[in-house]
Amino acid sequence: MKPIYVIGAYSTTFGRRPDDSLKDLTAEAYRGVLADAGLDTGERIDSAWFGNCGMWADGQGSIRGQVCLTPLVRAGEFPERVPLTNVEGGCATASLALAGAWKDIASGLSDLSIAFGVEKTYYPERPEKTAAIFDGGIDRYDPEEWQSYYRQAGEAAGLPFEPGEDRTVFMDTYAMQAVWHMQRYGTTREQIAYGCAKNHSIAVHNPRAQYRFPLTVEEVLEDRPITYPLTRAMCAPVGDGAAAALLASERMLAQMPAPVRERAVLLAGIGQSGGKYRALDEPGLSRVAAKRAYAMAGCDPADIDVAEVHDATSFGEIYQVEMLGFCAPGEGGTFVAGGATSLGGSIPVNTSGGLVSKGHPVGATGLSMIAELTEQLRGEAGERQVDGVSLALAENGGGVIGFDEAACSVVILKKAD
Repeated sequence: MKPIYVIGAYSTTFGRRPDDSLKDLTAEAYRGVLADAGLDTGERIDSAWFGNCGMWADGQGSIRGQVCLTPLVRAGEFPERVPLTNVEGGCATASLALAGAWKDIASGLSDLSIAFGVEKTYYPERPEKTAAIFDGGIDRYDPEEWQSYYRQAGEAAGLPFEPGEDRTVFMDTYAMQAVWHMQRYGTTREQIAYGCAKNHSIAVHNPRAQYRFPLTVEEVLEDRPITYPLTRAMCAPVGDGAAAALLASERMLAQMPAPVRERAVLLAGIGQSGGKYRALDEPGLSRVAAKRAYAMAGCDPADIDVAEVHDATSFGEIYQVEMLGFCAPGEGGTFVAGGATSLGGSIPVNTSGGLVSKGHPVGATGLSMIAELTEQLRGEAGERQVDGVSLALAENGGGVIGFDEAACSVVILKKAD
């Protein structure tokens, strides 16, 4: 397969941004990614992919990206007549947009393609909108199927499935998986809290992060309980934001100025997988997606220098380092708490601060990971910088099918030669 490069990657600041519209966020991400790529104009963009989950809660479906880009087209900033595809896949939405842009170039249909992830989940005057966006990430046609599944799993894990208005089903499912992991492997709440505190402390140095304050393990454990063993600090916050990536073919890159070529990052591998109702002791879909990405990139887990993983709760980091092959099954707790995923560890994970502190505007998250890892590969991450980065991995899952996400993407980026 011909090489495909990330020549620009950008993320807005994540947070509660009630005064910024989805069109505002789209424009910020677009102008930001052009600036990051060192381009004055996007006139050579010949395809676009737009990821969003929640615009329908505002009454806007069907043509979300076209609506958000219209002001930029009208102003002459975004080229006219560019084919645009809208995508949605829960929290994996932005990664699916990236995959679409990658496929356009891989197929030869495009030489310069842009992927967007844009989301608002904070509606201070209409909290029911926030709830509706998240409710769309699970089967609404046959809820009795997953309710029965979770009741049985809760009995097996020793944590009854008892949904409440003060939390979401998604947090409950993470909690059940965490409790099962604790019972089977001896994982502790302190180990989960260590990963959470580590990510909050790293986020102090990320100017794009929603939460930029450090936490100790004790402070994490003492925060408001959500569903045992999770506390509020261990769960990703509600917020708004956008991210984008600009992908180029080898032919297009060769036509770019030298500064653009020098900062380009190779998109070495993409692996995707779909979810299913699995047993608690069955590996999750990210293991499948990771194996596919490793095979395409021609590398192994031990070759990865830095990673961003989907820690919608802090147990997610423990689980994903196992699924991605960074440690053996059951060793995630000791691996994380032992410092392996910290800055300076053997495989730093979530140098952005992770979802729990960077923030998690669902449709933008996957591309924000790409922005973070692109900075790492360029050596531009400041106080978060990992030494000697040549291979980076992003794992992003979205929606829920039982204990799996509905969709998962693993992307491997490589420092260009």
